[in-house]
Amino acid sequence: MARFTFKLPDIGEGISEAEIVTWHVAVGDHVAEDQQIADMMTDKATVEMESPVSGKVIELAGEVGDQIAIGAMLVVIETDGDFSAEEAAAIGPVETELKMVPASAAQEEVTAQDEAETPEVEEPESPPLHSSPSEKGNAVLASPAVRARAADLGIDLGQVKTDGDRVRHADLDAYLRYGSGEGYHPPHASRARADQPVKVIGMRRRIAENMAASKRAIPHFTYVDEIDVTELERVRADLNNNRGGRPKLTMLPLMIVAICRAIPDFPMINARYDDEAGVVTRHGAVHLGMATQTEAGLMVPVIRDAQDRNVWQLASEIGRLAEAARSGKATSAELSGSTLTVTSLGPLGGIATTPVINRPEVAIIGPNKIVERPVFVGDDIVRAKLMNLSISCDHRVVDGWDAASFVQALKKLLETPVLLFAD
Repeated sequence: MARFTFKLPDIGEGISEAEIVTWHVAVGDHVAEDQQIADMMTDKATVEMESPVSGKVIELAGEVGDQIAIGAMLVVIETDGDFSAEEAAAIGPVETELKMVPASAAQEEVTAQDEAETPEVEEPESPPLHSSPSEKGNAVLASPAVRARAADLGIDLGQVKTDGDRVRHADLDAYLRYGSGEGYHPPHASRARADQPVKVIGMRRRIAENMAASKRAIPHFTYVDEIDVTELERVRADLNNNRGGRPKLTMLPLMIVAICRAIPDFPMINARYDDEAGVVTRHGAVHLGMATQTEAGLMVPVIRDAQDRNVWQLASEIGRLAEAARSGKATSAELSGSTLTVTSLGPLGGIATTPVINRPEVAIIGPNKIVERPVFVGDDIVRAKLMNLSISCDHRVVDGWDAASFVQALKKLLETPVLLFAD
């Protein structure tokens, strides 16, 4: 018998450590060669780790949520054969596949994008419900997504109470928060709840760390102005009525065209600030980040060279990237390298937002909800569709005058949409 120490390999992203987000094995388990043993999260994606040998697991590096340094022991496996130093070295480096995995218990399931302000992606047909035997011997109905999440969390669906005909994500959330004791009731019940500590790990921890670092390092300021999008919405409707087989347009592709047309006059907006080196890089190309809410948390897929795409090409790329992010198929390259970000809360957008900058960028743009209100046009009162537009900027790099002037340029383009298509 021999002990084989599997060390966390260099994943090739210039990182020094990775977080354990899921163990697929336990001490005492027998594993086969190439069997998945753990999911490790980097700053950009979750990496599936596979065993290079067959044998019995006799030691694990830590618990879910622990950080493991590159080159440190991840798993020790007892094998039938003996490994010389040369043979052990020949096994590595271990190849890994970048793939996003399901959210942890601490991650919320929220979709914050709607038809008017975010990419539209055709929803697949609802997956069939599956029944699962519980410890009580009763069949429990739940969708594959709910069953997979429950399995990842080690929850017996038979212990989860529901007021409906099947267990839903909300029922799992209530179970996680309040347990299954006498104080636990289905989520609609208005009763006192027991406190439930939830460890912040995985994507939720990455988001927390990035947001905290951004607020600590960047002196934010936010400017908000109102834009009349009545004519823009009319143009959008006309384009959709004559789109043929092309994707349906939302507000976002038109917003991106306006941003790309205005940026050349405001290069300080499309920039990244390396505060350690004291260098601001004003980018010629617009690599636009698109904040997207997924089950795994907030992700920012990137539309490369947005300035070179027309409105239909943008709509297609928005749909592709949004689907890749939500399905966990977005690659590390698709989730990095943005020079400017757009974020929207869709139907929850409210009157105004103060978005947090996606560091090391220096600005983030936040369109808010479109509302219809009466406005004065001369002595007449007419119906108008109005939308507030927010922009948060890094005051070390962008002055208030520049931010306001940039938004005024966007306002002119969006209120006179013919300018979006003029050469």
